[in-house]
Amino acid sequence: MRDYLSAYRGKNVLITGGAGCIGSNLTRALIRAGAARIIVVDDLSSAARWNLPEDPTVLFIEGSILDEEILKRAFNQKPEYVFHLAAHFANQNSVDHPETDLAVNGLGTLKVLEYANLAGITRFVFASSGCSVYGSQAPLPLKEEFVSLHLDTPYQITKLLGELYCNFFYNHYRLPVAIARYFNVYGPGEIPGAYRNVIPNFIWWALHRRPLPITGTGEETRDFTYVEDIVAGTLLIGITPEAVGEAFNLASETETRVKDLADMVNEITGNDQGVEFRPRRDWDRITRRRASIAKARAVLGYEPRTTIKEGVRKACEWIVQNRERIARDARW
Repeated sequence: MRDYLSAYRGKNVLITGGAGCIGSNLTRALIRAGAARIIVVDDLSSAARWNLPEDPTVLFIEGSILDEEILKRAFNQKPEYVFHLAAHFANQNSVDHPETDLAVNGLGTLKVLEYANLAGITRFVFASSGCSVYGSQAPLPLKEEFVSLHLDTPYQITKLLGELYCNFFYNHYRLPVAIARYFNVYGPGEIPGAYRNVIPNFIWWALHRRPLPITGTGEETRDFTYVEDIVAGTLLIGITPEAVGEAFNLASETETRVKDLADMVNEITGNDQGVEFRPRRDWDRITRRRASIAKARAVLGYEPRTTIKEGVRKACEWIVQNRERIARDARW
């Protein structure tokens, strides 16, 4: 991938949801790039303040994207780039709390777009979900031109809604919007807990010598993508002129069976408790996931570099290093 960091040198960047796994790693990359100011907005509902690096260029604003005062404070810093990562995450959480999901992912996204439009920003990058907008029946590999209107959870619906709002602001106001469709992001910076992703939870349970629960048969596959590859693709979307008005899959382009993932985590952690199978969740109809990254490769120069085993090992090392803080702050 070409040098994408130098374009952010001396720039002001706003990251909503910036204390999470993707946001904290994005913040670190922008510090390395020499960004002038990195404004992070996060309500810490699914993240922790200690996850963000301490650096004089980072301004942390604790609060919700639904709060007008919070958005005014953030945009008063005159950001040139906006990375909108804040979301009510994830599928089961949206099934349990559909109104909150709609408020944050729908109205919240609309509010951030409105402020960005008024501010005349250089680029607005929206974090969408490739595991959402394609639905459960899409042909593999998943390509950007296909989306489904038959979705299984409120989270999937509101991620598509966010894309539609982005398209409206691009078509109506010519706001320079681009969309990143993330696939099963994992890595350092993700605290395990309720409603969190499978990899940090598997690692946490394995470290506590518990059998790893698999909902389904274990033959289900996902396209797990290491967070540093996601950050690289996201920053490329932010600076590539041809990305404006477009959506891009950011993925590893590799299928991994959930059963193989569980075995890998048990091997890395030395957990001898194996796995246990549980009934598939009633909303979970996706049996396979594999993305095409041909468009991102051709337009952005995106190329994932981290294998699943290498990435899981790094995620495990991070959880071990932060074990006490995670035990204190994880929400189950």
